[in-house]
Amino acid sequence: MSWKAFPKVELHLHLEGAAPPAFVRGLAQEKSINLDGVFDERGNYAYRDFTHFLQVYEAATQVLKTPEDYRRLTFAVLEQCAENGVIYAESFLSPDFCGGRDVIAWKEYLHAMQEAADQAEAQMGITLRGIATCIRHFGPDKARETAICAAETAGDWITGFGMGGDEGVGKQGDFAWAFDCAREAGLRLTTHAGEFGGPDSVRQAVQDLKVERIGHGVRSIEDPALVDILAETGVVLEVCPGSNVALGLYPNYGAHPIARLREAGVKVTVSTDDPPFFNTTMTREFEELERAFRWGTEDFTALNAIAIDAAFCDEHTRTGIKQKLEQAA
Repeated sequence: MSWKAFPKVELHLHLEGAAPPAFVRGLAQEKSINLDGVFDERGNYAYRDFTHFLQVYEAATQVLKTPEDYRRLTFAVLEQCAENGVIYAESFLSPDFCGGRDVIAWKEYLHAMQEAADQAEAQMGITLRGIATCIRHFGPDKARETAICAAETAGDWITGFGMGGDEGVGKQGDFAWAFDCAREAGLRLTTHAGEFGGPDSVRQAVQDLKVERIGHGVRSIEDPALVDILAETGVVLEVCPGSNVALGLYPNYGAHPIARLREAGVKVTVSTDDPPFFNTTMTREFEELERAFRWGTEDFTALNAIAIDAAFCDEHTRTGIKQKLEQAA
C-alpha cells in the first residue's frame, strides 16, 4: 500500500541536504553560479561514495548565501515533507553555513527560517524545530563557535544540538566542550555515529558526549553488548535506512539491521537524512520497510510514538503532535 497520507514524525533531516535539485539549480541560475559536477544527466545529485557525497553536498550549498535563500529553502523542504505526510520534523541547521558562525548573522538566518516554518505550519500543518549542528571535519575549535551560536539562540525553536560530517575525523570526545556548552544552555543532544564509524563511535558518543539520541547508530548491531546498553538506557537511534542503502552500508532494505535492533529492544525511529540525494521520501521509507519486514500500521504507529517521545520539543508541542497522531489512528 501507499503510506503517503499516514502521519509521520521525522527526527533526522539535514536542511541543505533536503534541498530539491530543481530548487538548487534555480537558485544557481539566478546567481550565475556554476554547479558542474553536482548533478547527473537526469538532474539528480551525483556522487561516487560518502566522501564524494560530502563534497557534492557542500558544493550544492554554495548557492545558499543569504537569510532569504534559507527562508525559501526551508519552505520548499517543508512542502516536500508535508506532501509525504510528515506532521512534525526536526532539521539540522548549521551556523557554519548560516552566517559563518557569527552569532548576529546566525540570528538573522534563524529569523528567516523560522518565518518560513511558521508559514508552512499555518498553511500545511507541519511543525518544524531546529537542531544547531557543528561539522565534525571542521574540527573542535569551530565546533566551540557553533556551540556558542546554539547556546545564544536556545529556546522554543532551536531545541537541540548535534554533530554531522565525516565520522573519520577525530573522536567524539574531542567535541565534549561544545556539547557541554549546549547542554548547559538547555539544549537536547544528538550526534552522528555508527554509520561509517562503527560501533565504537556509538559507545564513545554515549560515554563521552552523553547524548540521548544517535544519528544513524545502525552499526551498533555489530556489538551485542552495545545493543544491550542502548536497550537498557533508552538511547534513541535516528535510523535512515534509505540513506544507508544508498551509501553502500547495506545492499538493500532487507539486509538493514533496523528490524533486528528493534527486536532487541533498542528504540528506533525512521528518517530520510538527505532525501533527494538518496532518492527517497518518508513515504518510500515506509513502503520499503513494509516490503522488507512486513511492517504495518501497528509497527509504524509504534515508531511514531517513539519518535515524538524522543523529539526535542516542549511538552505543549509534543502533546499537540500526539493528538494529531491519535486522531489519524
